[in-house]
Amino acid sequence: MSDLFIGTDIVSILRLKKTINSSQGDKFINRIFTENEINYCNNKVDSFIHFAGRFAAKEAITKALLSSEKIDFVNMKSIEIISGKNHKPEVNLLLSNELRFRCKVSISHTDEYAIAFAVLEV
Repeated sequence: MSDLFIGTDIVSILRLKKTINSSQGDKFINRIFTENEINYCNNKVDSFIHFAGRFAAKEAITKALLSSEKIDFVNMKSIEIISGKNHKPEVNLLLSNELRFRCKVSISHTDEYAIAFAVLEV
């Protein structure tokens, strides 16, 4: 029988936009997001909404992973959020350990906030 773990996160789109537009913005983006995620977000009319949604998803997944107590550190770039069929977010976990994780994530946003909810199956 598998165990389920959850995580959720909410992100201010304005706050993330300020971070990305700051002098440390490129460093932040390259530390958090994979090349695929950066390309995806930068090809959108409002890239900040998409960066915020993916950031919230990564935080939610990190919370679920850490609550499983199977690992004690998560590198944000080891979590990749891609657009699957019908633009549904899908999760690629690029973890180096031998544990098998399955993860589902839901992302939503308004003009001001992005929120994500993750369910992790170990």
